Parts: sequence; C-alpha cells; structure tokens
Amino acid sequence: MESLENPDITLLDRVKIQTELLVPLLRDLRVELGNEKANEIVYKSLRSILRKHYQELGALKNGSGKEKWASLTEDLLKIIGNDVEIEHLQDDEQVLNLDVTGCRYAQYFHRLGESELGSILTCEIDEHTVEVGKTDVKLDRPQTIMKGGKRCQFRYKFNKNAARGV
Repeated sequence: MESLENPDITLLDRVKIQTELLVPLLRDLRVELGNEKANEIVYKSLRSILRKHYQELGALKNGSGKEKWASLTEDLLKIIGNDVEIEHLQDDEQVLNLDVTGCRYAQYFHRLGESELGSILTCEIDEHTVEVGKTDVKLDRPQTIMKGGKRCQFRYKFNKNAARGV
C-alpha cells in the first residue's frame, strides 16, 4: 500500500491501477464461490487492509485527533485534485458541511458495474480518516453518488474542546 507522499499520482490513478487486478480476481472468485461469498471475502479483506493503512498514516501525524484528521485530509485532497467537485456549505469551529456534486470515482466504478468495490476503495477512506480523529471528529454521510445518491453529503462535527487543525 502506497503512502500519500507523491501528489503527482492522483488517487483516481491509484484506484484504477488497483482495480486492474482486483476486478478480474473478484469476478473469477464470484464464478468459483458465488457472488455473496466472493464479495464477503474480498470486501472484508480490503476494508481491513485499508483501515490499517489509514490508521498507520494517521499515527505518523502530530497533534490532537482533529489535527491528525485535518492533516491526513489535506494530504488526501492533494491527490484527489479535481476528480471531485465540492460545494462548501458551512465551515466553523464545530461543523464542516460540504457536498460532493460530481465524482469521477463514481463514474468510473459505475461504468465497471462495481459500485460496492468503488465505495470500499474510495468512499470508505473518509470513515478511516475520521477514525484517526478519534473522539474529536464525527462524520454523518447520509448519501453518496457511488451508492446512487445525487450527491455525497459530508456532515462533520468536531468536539468543541478539540484543537482547530483545519
């Protein structure tokens, strides 16, 4: 698993490279094991690997949980680049509300017919970064484009006693 150090390689490019191997493997496993069992095995493994990866990246950051989350999020935004269109709704000490109104990740995975895989490889990163924030950061995301929503709604709440960091 790569670090986030090279902003010349976008997250979308990284994900496309991963899916070149994962999608054929997943499809072969579905033939052998059935859709449900193959998805269960692969999705569980990917979630575990990615969660651990982002925990390790977060552990390299300094500061409060919120500061670690903010730093990791900033690193991610550098490699996400223009692959998502973001509408900022509210940003203050206690709340960050934004909507993603366009998402190349969702377009890519919808074309592949692999939205659940796309959700694991891209959307769930947000949950992993929130875990880095510990009790300082909470995320409510009622819908995503990847899972059929018109937009991805991000509703962050910050512990009022946490250091700012964003």
